[in-house]
Amino acid sequence: MLEDGRSSKPSSSDVAHTSPICSAFNRLLAARTHRLRIDHVGVVAVVELQRYLAQLHAAPCNDAVDYSYDVTITDGRCQAKCGLAPHLNSLVQKNMLRTGVDIRVEQCCFVYDEKKLGHAAICIEKVEIVAVPSVILRSIRDVDALPLWSMKDAPGDVTVPQRRDAPIHTSRKHYLSLWNNEDPHGYMWVPQIPPQDVVLDVSKTISVCDLENSFKSVYRHLPLLIRIIHKSRLRFYGKLDTKIDFPYQAYFEVADHSGSISMVLWNALCVQWYHRLNVGAVLYLQNYTVKQSYQNRSRPCLGDPRMRAFSSVEICLNPRDPVAVITVIPPRSVQPQWSLPNVTYHFTTSLELESLPPDSVCDIIGLVTFVGRCERVKNKGSAVPEKYWTYRWVHAVDGTSDVPFILEIFASSQPEIFYGICPMTYLVCTQMRVRREAGTLPYLTSSCETQIFTTGFHKGQPYVTSPKVKSFIQWTKTLKESVVLKKAVIGGNYCYPPSPPVFTQMIASGAAQCPVIGAGELQRELQSLQYRERRRLAIQGQITAVQYVAWPEESQGHSGLTTQEAADLDAGTPQSKAQEAGVPETPADTEPQPSSEVISAIPKRKKKQHQKRGIKRRYLTRAALHKQREALPMTDEFAEEVSSSSEEQNDEEEDGRPKEGVPVPSSEGRLASNRLSASWESRTWEVLKGSLTEHFQWDALQQDSIPRKFTFEEKDYLLRQNNFHPARWTPDELPSDQSGIEFVPVSFNGYFRVTVLGINQKTAIDAVFVPVVSCDDPRSVGLPQDAHNNTLLSCLSSGFISPLSERPPHIDPGEVIQTAAELEAIHVVCLVDLCHLGGEKVEVFINKVYKMTDVTFI
Repeated sequence: MLEDGRSSKPSSSDVAHTSPICSAFNRLLAARTHRLRIDHVGVVAVVELQRYLAQLHAAPCNDAVDYSYDVTITDGRCQAKCGLAPHLNSLVQKNMLRTGVDIRVEQCCFVYDEKKLGHAAICIEKVEIVAVPSVILRSIRDVDALPLWSMKDAPGDVTVPQRRDAPIHTSRKHYLSLWNNEDPHGYMWVPQIPPQDVVLDVSKTISVCDLENSFKSVYRHLPLLIRIIHKSRLRFYGKLDTKIDFPYQAYFEVADHSGSISMVLWNALCVQWYHRLNVGAVLYLQNYTVKQSYQNRSRPCLGDPRMRAFSSVEICLNPRDPVAVITVIPPRSVQPQWSLPNVTYHFTTSLELESLPPDSVCDIIGLVTFVGRCERVKNKGSAVPEKYWTYRWVHAVDGTSDVPFILEIFASSQPEIFYGICPMTYLVCTQMRVRREAGTLPYLTSSCETQIFTTGFHKGQPYVTSPKVKSFIQWTKTLKESVVLKKAVIGGNYCYPPSPPVFTQMIASGAAQCPVIGAGELQRELQSLQYRERRRLAIQGQITAVQYVAWPEESQGHSGLTTQEAADLDAGTPQSKAQEAGVPETPADTEPQPSSEVISAIPKRKKKQHQKRGIKRRYLTRAALHKQREALPMTDEFAEEVSSSSEEQNDEEEDGRPKEGVPVPSSEGRLASNRLSASWESRTWEVLKGSLTEHFQWDALQQDSIPRKFTFEEKDYLLRQNNFHPARWTPDELPSDQSGIEFVPVSFNGYFRVTVLGINQKTAIDAVFVPVVSCDDPRSVGLPQDAHNNTLLSCLSSGFISPLSERPPHIDPGEVIQTAAELEAIHVVCLVDLCHLGGEKVEVFINKVYKMTDVTFI
């Protein structure tokens, strides 16, 4: 890429003379030692990071080196693909070395593959991160247009074929997704292709029932004609000593008129066919094998209870010995006389969910109101190198209950859908399992067979004709977009279900519902966390200091629905006549009137902020809003059934990021304080802290920890913030300084910094406690809301300010702090939630505090 922005590629000779990468790497090739400390290579930008399973002989088995990484860098003149030394893996796994940053390559080497003749690669051994976000990438319009440096001019016969979709220095044939192993990743995966018309002789086929009866006596079976009724996510079973090129596996439940049976897609066939074999597809199978079924795996729940399930055997589709022949029959060519079963679903409403027993399976459809950030949790039972599950929390409403579906959705090998879930869209989740814990609302967690669909992916799915889906669509016609949008929330710290009221530990083994560690071990636990990994631990000690820190909202707009609007949403009331006539709502129609104190305070505060910070205001007309926004909520066939949304009211907005230390006017219904902060210390703290061996301070509140309002204008940015950092840089990425993006937290005005002294009084930690103050906070859903007296201890024990309602209570945090004296010398157990947010950012939250009277031993 030339600096003037032209897309023509410079000649190789020009690049060699002007590119720091070419100059430095050519000097490296000429060095006799094949190792060079590069001091003048300059700064380069990271364009792409790619992960693959390491070689067994290359590294021992541990978290740091089970995987290897290739990194693509550019200096603005050319790009180069290099290996990354294993000791730098942790920089990637903690999202410090990431795409879109500038680094300085301080040392690299020229490494031969000792098992391949004439094969070598550049390996980066030492780097320094110098700019976040990248300065170099700002001036590049098309990274793909830059030439790729190669070693074709190296001395001797050394050549390195530049394989775009395969590692440069090992025998591995493909890359894995950067943050999990469930998602298909790379250009090698064949996308979904519409089936072609074929002429088949289906007169000689075998039924599923006959297949089970004859599988031991027949070597080569007749063709099968079946329909896919369930599909599992991909399973990557590769290990360090795996010699299979594509160690993948996927299960399908298929059926004909005689019953259902499992079908397994193996290895390279997953790459070729996984995207093309979808629920509802009709297949004609040849050259398959039949073997006894693996009994320990999970199985889907059949939607039709009358269908007979054959579970003793399974169909295997292999890439060789023999090579399976798979034919997808176009829907228009499927004949009724084949008597293939239809795909059936068991859709459940949020009202019916309460009556379902634990571990039962259901399908749901709902309008998304909350989407949590993508996180990872360690999978302790995994025998393969990948030790993490990827998941996110979602709330969705369907109008049948005041309580939304609470969904724990794990990655389902549908990355384009999983990472695209956002508020104000319709979400369908199949094969969800019911989970219950005593005293809490039931929630749904995904299974291996769960499939998810959202806006843009519903077309052609079998569930579109389901009566409950049609009923849901009718309900959405009654909604006001402006009302639902005010309830739309994204991101923040979230976990469900709430912690139990009693902490349990076993006397014999010491095992507890949550691992109990010493306060001094918390630092080690944090250091072991990888990017977006969540972990919950318990420590015992006493609370010796608490401080309230005010963090007011900049905007004076109310953050939640009014009581009447919430009732309209839940009841599905029709839109107002004014809306039906095309008349926009006025603020008076939709917003509760602020008190006279607030009315007098707002103009002065806004004027002062405008003078002090130079804030620009935006005045959005109705036409401008329609131009900027997306329709609610879908763009496929459902959109034809959804009535047009209500007009948005004109709104005056302020840009800017909230800053600590700015007082907010007290208003009715808001958690506010006339002081910048309030604090308390125990009588012994001043003496004890002088004798501490360690005092860890993790009391900085990150913006990523606070749920924020969702807007269509900032949709792309908000999704990027709450998804994982991308493996490849794209020009549409916004700067990390959030310039031009308004931070609008949900029902949040401040937080508590809590100091916990370890039980042996040698170590202390400072952590963050953010109580729930409003029903608008997603954490309030399913939270036991027994009334309490709002003492500091009761708030720490319950997690919320009492009572919870649509409008937060008018509580002065200083009054809460004044009750802290009851914590003096009390022995407590603190549940602490840890999450690594990437780079140097970590989240250490106090989840719940137990008194010793709330601890039981069994």
